[in-house]
Amino acid sequence: MSDPPSIPQVEPWLGEEEAIAASKVIATNWISEGPNCAAFSERLRDLIGTPYGVFAPNGTLALALALMALGLGPGDEVLIPDITFIGSANAAIMVGATPIFVDVDSNTYQISLSHADALITPRTRAIMPVHLYGTACDMEAVQAFAMRHALKIVEDAAQGIGVFYRERHVGSFGDAGCFSFFSDKTVTTGEGGYVACRDPGLHEHLRFLRNQGRQNAGSFVHPMIGYNFRITDVQAAIGLVQLSKLDKIIARKREIHAWYQQDLAELSGVRILAAAPNSTVVPFRCVLLAPRAHELMTFLSQRGVQSRSIFYPMHRQPCFAKWFDDKPYAPSLRDDDYPNAVAGYEHGLCLPVFPTLRRDQVAYIVQQIIEFYDRGTP
Repeated sequence: MSDPPSIPQVEPWLGEEEAIAASKVIATNWISEGPNCAAFSERLRDLIGTPYGVFAPNGTLALALALMALGLGPGDEVLIPDITFIGSANAAIMVGATPIFVDVDSNTYQISLSHADALITPRTRAIMPVHLYGTACDMEAVQAFAMRHALKIVEDAAQGIGVFYRERHVGSFGDAGCFSFFSDKTVTTGEGGYVACRDPGLHEHLRFLRNQGRQNAGSFVHPMIGYNFRITDVQAAIGLVQLSKLDKIIARKREIHAWYQQDLAELSGVRILAAAPNSTVVPFRCVLLAPRAHELMTFLSQRGVQSRSIFYPMHRQPCFAKWFDDKPYAPSLRDDDYPNAVAGYEHGLCLPVFPTLRRDQVAYIVQQIIEFYDRGTP
């Protein structure tokens, strides 16, 4: 019997064009932030639809930079969905704020504002909607909620490049929108992040904070306390190439997602997470909601297919149980307060949807899923 194929969860779509772009930067000897960063930022602003933006080393630090620039700090609370990558909550902790976890919607797994209402306190200063798995939160509802409670909005759009809500790009609705260019994102530079905004005053503050408290490099006079949140021109050169083929990447990811939908349509009891209402979708993963999801992941691994659970609920994270232990203000860490997040984690798994995945590989993955359920309980 031949060995099963090896199908990874993620594979960046990088090629000769990216290698040539990076080598050109190296040849110029200007590898710190320079002309490629300026061009990459301009292209991102055009795509996102905001007049301003600054880079950060990664998506988590983009969120932390945005929170810092908006004045969030010790004693402040930030509402964060219970299902998200841990970086969303860690960014709040980095600036001294307290993440308050909110259950998610049972259909979209985006933040549930009906649950958020009960969590408002005099310390609540911001809400962080996460555009999860490549589809958008209901930003009209988030904006109305934030206005009602006088909250800042920091959009976690780490997985949201190319995603539109009511014909506006995600990350353009809040006070700040934060993006990631990690290797599994639709556009990758290996690492990297971006903070988009509309307010010139916020943009000015972001520029000081990310560059050691000064506007430009080369000066040793620092009007403010700041930090180093810069990236390199090598990364930006790769990012420019990635943006040039964004339409192809999106089309390919959507095609692969459609293959899963087509091939699994007749399998009862499973659901593929689709676009949220009024949103487009650029699949970050193919999220399958199914019985015995964790057993299925083990089965797929044995057959050479790398899958993942959906994000582990924030309220269950061991690190937060320890961190909140001696804090005067803390979110609930009880499963009963997050029924949708718990159900999503127990029934959700992520299938690969990277652009170079082939039709025969998707057919093989689906074949294994069907066989698992045909077999019944092992």
